[in-house]
Amino acid sequence: MNKVICFFKKEAVLCVALLLALLSACVVLPDREYAGYIDLRTLAILFCLMCVMAGLQKTGVFSRIARGLLGRVKGLCGLVLVLMLLCFFSSMLITNDVALITFVPFTFTVLEMLGREQRRRLVLPLAAMQTIAANLGSMLTPMGNPQNLYLYGRAGISMAQFLLLMLPYALLSLALLTVWGMVLGRRHRGEGIVEIHETGGKESTPPVLWAYLALFVLCLLAVAHVLPWEGVLGIVLAAVLLTDRTILKKVDYALLLTFAGFFIFIGNMGRIPFFRDFLQEAVRGREVFAAIAASQAISNVPAALLLSGFTDHYERLIVGVNLGGLGTLIASMASLISYKYVAKEESHRKGAYMAVFTVSNICFLAALVIFHVVWANLCP
Repeated sequence: MNKVICFFKKEAVLCVALLLALLSACVVLPDREYAGYIDLRTLAILFCLMCVMAGLQKTGVFSRIARGLLGRVKGLCGLVLVLMLLCFFSSMLITNDVALITFVPFTFTVLEMLGREQRRRLVLPLAAMQTIAANLGSMLTPMGNPQNLYLYGRAGISMAQFLLLMLPYALLSLALLTVWGMVLGRRHRGEGIVEIHETGGKESTPPVLWAYLALFVLCLLAVAHVLPWEGVLGIVLAAVLLTDRTILKKVDYALLLTFAGFFIFIGNMGRIPFFRDFLQEAVRGREVFAAIAASQAISNVPAALLLSGFTDHYERLIVGVNLGGLGTLIASMASLISYKYVAKEESHRKGAYMAVFTVSNICFLAALVIFHVVWANLCP
């Protein structure tokens, strides 16, 4: 029983998705139409990206890039900006989850070099803002997060159209993050600054790194509809099996099953006239705010999957679920990654972190929602 409870706590969203799928299957009995529920393209590309990111992370390339950048930093303000903007820009390509898994622990290590007092002052606001930065940076590209990858495929728009849709929000986010980083850095300027240098001399680039970079390019081409996803899936799977099968253990299969569960639930609910008509009426014309509100309670990935079944205004949903990643701790499941690191390293300050995280998220969400309202009126 304890194992069941622990599993439910760890994979609550997956359990809810599977339960909803099961309950809906009792109302709409399985038939041939079930085969059309599952978006195999999204699941396949997501699987490929997970494999490639796990392989790249194993090479240590992200930490090497971070150390190289920090070696050129002068002063605390620059240090804060680099640690934060690493999450912002890297999440556009390596996803918000991988950005946080890579750079939040790295940040704890860097702050240790500044001394205990400086670490104590900086660790909570910086971890919170790295989380916000990763969630905001990831909204610019289809491969930045799972909901973007899914909605991009549903919307049928080009890569350029997607980038132009989210570019204004990304630029504002970058400006806000930069201002915040400069304010925090100047508040503690000159207190125990150390210079960070790369260690070990100039490292050679392992051949496996080039292989994973090539696979990443193939994934991008599949996302952009240049290459067939079936072929890219076969190539990535063959490459992983031949080079390092342990990579397959790093794939988040729970997320893939969560997608499958919601696909079944949405497909079945769409075949129940009352439920379909009710949600369509509730969402129609309110896609952005409905997505923001739903994300606060069930996180933005399930919100994207759920609402996409009841509207064809996918561009509005893309904006809504990305802005909806701000707010509560569960609004974006990636935010839990930072929280777990903080809870481990600063167990006695979890409440303080939640306060900093929540206030920061609300401020950024409010600024972006106001911008959205103004922007939508200027460019209807």
